Amino acid sequence: MLTRSQKEAQVEDLRERLGRATSVFVADYCGLTVQQAEELRASIYKDAENPSEYQVVKNSMLRLATNDSELDCLREHFSGPTALALAYGDPVSLAKTLVAFGKEYDAFEIKGAYLDGQSLDSAGVAQLATLPNLFELRGMLAGLVQAPALKLVRLLSEPAGQIARLLEARRGSLEEAEGS
Repeated sequence: MLTRSQKEAQVEDLRERLGRATSVFVADYCGLTVQQAEELRASIYKDAENPSEYQVVKNSMLRLATNDSELDCLREHFSGPTALALAYGDPVSLAKTLVAFGKEYDAFEIKGAYLDGQSLDSAGVAQLATLPNLFELRGMLAGLVQAPALKLVRLLSEPAGQIARLLEARRGSLEEAEGS
């Protein structure tokens, strides 16, 4: 059994991690087997570029850790078996992982989330999971920036290509005229 000071230290640790997180997802894991829970943990922890964590937490600890904070809006979800998924990087990647896992295992249900100052319900988390993640957005942005430059290069190189084709055609016709 934990002493009061140990419990207070756990609450402070949880409060610190919640404060660092870019997004917080609250889920009901009731009905998952140990193997399924480990599978979820492995899929969450495998993305090294987007550090995240998954933890089963007592509701009383969550209430104390979120007391008088912006995460107070999640209190309605602190009932029954509660698990937290915290994203310290891109929240979309974690949302995609959680939603995909929830589709695979009906026992896992996302209750709600907190992202950028607003509370999301399970439908909001599902919608968040449809967005491109940070890596995909960077690729799209690079493509948008690169496209005009490629068009400019093609535009500038096209007249030179036309002249080269014209000279080649002229050389061919001169060789044909000499050969006849």
